Amino acid sequence: MKDSIQLIVGLGNPGAQYDQTRHNAGFDYVDALADRFHGQWKTESKYQADITSIQLAGQKVWLMKPMTFMNRSGQSVGAFANFFKIPANEILVAHDELDIPAGNARFKLGGGHGGHNGLRDIIARLANNKGFYRLRLGIGHPGHASEVTNYVLSKGRPEERISLERAIDAATESTSLAVQGDWAKAMNTLHSFKAE
Repeated sequence: MKDSIQLIVGLGNPGAQYDQTRHNAGFDYVDALADRFHGQWKTESKYQADITSIQLAGQKVWLMKPMTFMNRSGQSVGAFANFFKIPANEILVAHDELDIPAGNARFKLGGGHGGHNGLRDIIARLANNKGFYRLRLGIGHPGHASEVTNYVLSKGRPEERISLERAIDAATESTSLAVQGDWAKAMNTLHSFKAE
């Protein structure tokens, strides 16, 4: 895996009522990147997204927060990737992950959507191409499928929130390696991190 990254997408829902909810972990990650690397968010109605660009590892990287609501995230990603001719394997999508405990984060290439509606829509809008990278930000699981919707749309306990923020910091540190295409080192660095 030597793919470099042109576009990093953070998934979440727009609106103050969703700020810092578990489902908005992807937004939190790209916000952290924008803060660290001096990106200035601008709303681009053409793509129904907030977009900025940063210099990372010596190259220009686009950051995106789709403003379509989670289930239609692919509208923004598909339109932007199509316009700028960005192939799927040069896109990194950051999202909340129920199957990973809070305080852990994992890079991954490809795979299905695992029931995540944001990923499902992106795959559909990229002509069923699943070959994009993912940053899976652990939020833990509530224990029962019937509780998932309320769980992801609510804010984590303070200690969970701190763990997630630490994992996002670790992911931010590893992102420049990923952007350069050094995925083995990026994964090794991030996957060995665990928030205490």
